Amino acid sequence: MAAIVRISSVYHRGVKLLFYRSSLLARPLVTQQKDQDQSYLLTARIHGSSSLHAGSVSKAASLHWTGERVVSVLLLAMGPAAYYFPGPVIDYSLAAALTLHGHWGIGQVLTDYVHGEPKIKMANAGLFLLSTVTFAGLCYFNYNDVGICKAVALLWSK
Repeated sequence: MAAIVRISSVYHRGVKLLFYRSSLLARPLVTQQKDQDQSYLLTARIHGSSSLHAGSVSKAASLHWTGERVVSVLLLAMGPAAYYFPGPVIDYSLAAALTLHGHWGIGQVLTDYVHGEPKIKMANAGLFLLSTVTFAGLCYFNYNDVGICKAVALLWSK
């Protein structure tokens, strides 16, 4: 069954608000009881979170999500750039982008699976320590050794 859409929701302050309208979050649900053959029509209501309507929190989350996507695309572009133009600029850029990408990814796993205030604080402290050590280690490797680009090239050459 289709969702109920009001015409006024399409034209009310643009199409962006269309997806947050409460009329779109209600959908019919049909259930059957084992005793009877009658179908009962119930309305299941999905409640949007209050963060959808909080301006600054939603904007910050949107910017964070956009930043994650930009870093992911940059990592895809840095692969060929590192192959064709190896050098210190690409090495340190890879160190920063890989560390940031890993930090955000592990942070999402911690958000999903770690519960309780003291556990969250300990997990975040561990994540910041891990990210700091990772970035420092990659920078140390870039400065004192061949660098990330040439190290990967050496691994592929053998």
